Amino acid sequence: MAETKPLIGVNLYYKAAETNRPGYAYLSEGYFDCITKAGGIPVLLPPLENLSDIDCVLNSLDGFVLCGGPDLDPRNDGYEVHPTMSLMDPRRERFDRELVSRLAARQMPMMGVGCGMQLLNVVMGGTLFYHIEEEMPRCLPHRDPTSANHRHALVVEAGSLMERVYGEGDIRVNSLHHMSIDDVAPGFAVTARCPDGVVEAIECMHPSWLALGTQFHPQATSATALDLRIFEEFIAGITGKVIEVRLAA
Repeated sequence: MAETKPLIGVNLYYKAAETNRPGYAYLSEGYFDCITKAGGIPVLLPPLENLSDIDCVLNSLDGFVLCGGPDLDPRNDGYEVHPTMSLMDPRRERFDRELVSRLAARQMPMMGVGCGMQLLNVVMGGTLFYHIEEEMPRCLPHRDPTSANHRHALVVEAGSLMERVYGEGDIRVNSLHHMSIDDVAPGFAVTARCPDGVVEAIECMHPSWLALGTQFHPQATSATALDLRIFEEFIAGITGKVIEVRLAA
């Protein structure tokens, strides 16, 4: 009998149509490769126009990964656009917000990456810093326009999923952002930070809902082999399997 694997939905990046070019949805391979390596089967979900169709898809899934992408439009939350922002296409953002609301209502296992974590936090009642260099002027550099391999240290909270992944020692993760979490959503806790205080991971504290997010990108080419363990922990939380803990050196 073939092994049963969990079906993990993934939303997509989206570019609207322009003159002489149709609109298209796409996804970097790191997301579906990491899900596959961790024991799941990725199911890619484009930004559907009929939002009620979301439930038809979610009925067949076991969990969901929210991918990264451009900046969320702060006007949707009552704030002004910052001049440094590169805004997400409205069709994708409208879809993604509805998607997260329905995932939360179901308490479906969910993992957000980059702006996927920011979206999870906002939909659940948290807020964002829209440009951390202004909001936290003493912060470390969190992106390098000339390199996708920029990294910084990570400080994890004891007893968290992040601690199970990384253990003790010198931990460094990639950093590709200028926005970050400000107020953490009710029911969630910060489980990893950059040494400058910028939030790098959150986890839901309710025992019946597996929901987490990382500001860094464990699926990117600049990630380490250890970062894959985040996906493994997520899939293990869905399947109930116990996985071997491999601590950082």
